[in-house]
Amino acid sequence: MQRYGRHGRHGIRGLILAAAATTALAAPLTGCSDDNTPASPVSKAASAASEAGEALASATAEVGRRLDEFKNGVNAKGDVKLDSHVTTDSDGRSTAKVTVTNSASSEKSYAVQVNFRDKDGNLLDTVVVTVNDVAAGASKDATARSNRTLSGDVIADIARAVRH
Repeated sequence: MQRYGRHGRHGIRGLILAAAATTALAAPLTGCSDDNTPASPVSKAASAASEAGEALASATAEVGRRLDEFKNGVNAKGDVKLDSHVTTDSDGRSTAKVTVTNSASSEKSYAVQVNFRDKDGNLLDTVVVTVNDVAAGASKDATARSNRTLSGDVIADIARAVRH
């Protein structure tokens, strides 16, 4: 006589079927990595965060490069005002109005670094807005536009402004 333990013959089969159903239901919850091995939701989130971090690092490097192009530039942060209301354009990018008022006695051009942050102050994106040929004592408007779509409540601030 065969013995099947406390679950009996049908109990073991039920456990096997339950395990197979659990596996089948869990499969759609995981993605695949580039080599077609299962990727957990945690690793997918980490990958997305890594890509966002790389995009931000790239944008930050580009901002630094563009500001460095302004040789013999003068700190002009006091000449720049930023509209506190950040909007979203038709492409889903965050935008903020920048107004430059030239306090110098001759025509100048400006490079303004605008940072886009979340409500907790975390840096989401950074851009450089170039405002060329602002007459002495005059003002000129420009628009800072994020490099990518940003979500949540976005706040903009002036990080640096250089005049030459």
